[in-house]
Amino acid sequence: MTLDLTARVRGIKPSPTLGMAAEAAALRAEGRDIVDLSAGEPDFETPEHIKAAAREALARGLTKYTAVGGTPELKDAVREKFQRENGLTYGRNEVMVSCGGKHVLYNAFQALFAEGAEVIVPAPYWVSYPDMLTLAGATTRVVETTPEQGFRMSVDQLEAACGPGTKGLILNSPSNPTGAVYSSDEVRAIGEVALRRGLIVFTDDIYEHIAEHPIENIGALVPDLRPRLLVVNSLSKTYAMTGWRIGYVAAPAEVISAMTALQSQSTSNPTSIAQAAGVAALTGPQECVGAMAREFLARRDLVLARLGAIPGVHTAVPGGAFYVFPDVSAAFGKRGPDGVVASANDLGTYLLRHANVAIVPGEGFGAPRHIRLSYAAPRQILEEGITRIGDALAQLR
Repeated sequence: MTLDLTARVRGIKPSPTLGMAAEAAALRAEGRDIVDLSAGEPDFETPEHIKAAAREALARGLTKYTAVGGTPELKDAVREKFQRENGLTYGRNEVMVSCGGKHVLYNAFQALFAEGAEVIVPAPYWVSYPDMLTLAGATTRVVETTPEQGFRMSVDQLEAACGPGTKGLILNSPSNPTGAVYSSDEVRAIGEVALRRGLIVFTDDIYEHIAEHPIENIGALVPDLRPRLLVVNSLSKTYAMTGWRIGYVAAPAEVISAMTALQSQSTSNPTSIAQAAGVAALTGPQECVGAMAREFLARRDLVLARLGAIPGVHTAVPGGAFYVFPDVSAAFGKRGPDGVVASANDLGTYLLRHANVAIVPGEGFGAPRHIRLSYAAPRQILEEGITRIGDALAQLR
């Protein structure tokens, strides 16, 4: 007997970023020399003082359940971080901790959006936004941006996208996949439109410290937004802690209460040991954060120079995160060993099979003319990968 899946699950697509990374890992296990430029995680080790805090937590027996929304110590560390770095003051009942930033957003969408609610998402967007909104019963209102505008949504585009059913806006700066960074003036203007329109604003700040210039939070720039603002962040990118699964959020107390109740019926608390490590991350030495960010910027410049030498590849300069998002549509219509390359998906398959390079096609990000390359890899790997991409593109006819 075949079991019937629900319509909401049938409409969900697997994450293309995780899928490509898994395929690359499988080929590498078979002995293939794969250069993986698909991974959305730092290649650095978690800093030693954070790992030491986890070991100490184990030694102290901190292996039991914690409060669903996080330990008091971690909540206070989150509050101190928001005050110190973002100029935002929150009480303990206005913050919570989840199993990664993705979990925070999932909880929030489930708590805040009823069936048919419309949420504005600038494209290119992180692959998981539309599917998580679908699971909440919401509709994604995509606003297209272009390389010429730096992949940044304008105020006029936001105004035009708002309708009677529009309930929310997701702002991700620096952006995954483009690395686009909104200026403070742009963020303030967007915040003022959102305030006037009564939108719930999600500011996804997961890459805030991996940026060429300091990032100002929309909550500090437009304080009146606070009753409708969720500030989402994570330890994953800033502290090279992707596998630790600690995300956090600040929001109005009633929203935090609802999200905590939802989490209590799904995962319960995040891992106790990872929470202890999270306290050390947020309250301990921060020099590691700046060192990683500086290395990412140096790698960005290397990658941009190497990509700029490949005919037909056009790349906007990212201001943050650790991705480049080149337009590779000049390759579409050309022929390779498996036939015509008609899309970014086709190009991704061609590069993996015939150049041994893993990238992420742009379709999953709402940008089918592009591919995403991660420069969260050692410089020699980046150089080798881009050399292979250039050689492979030159062989298309």
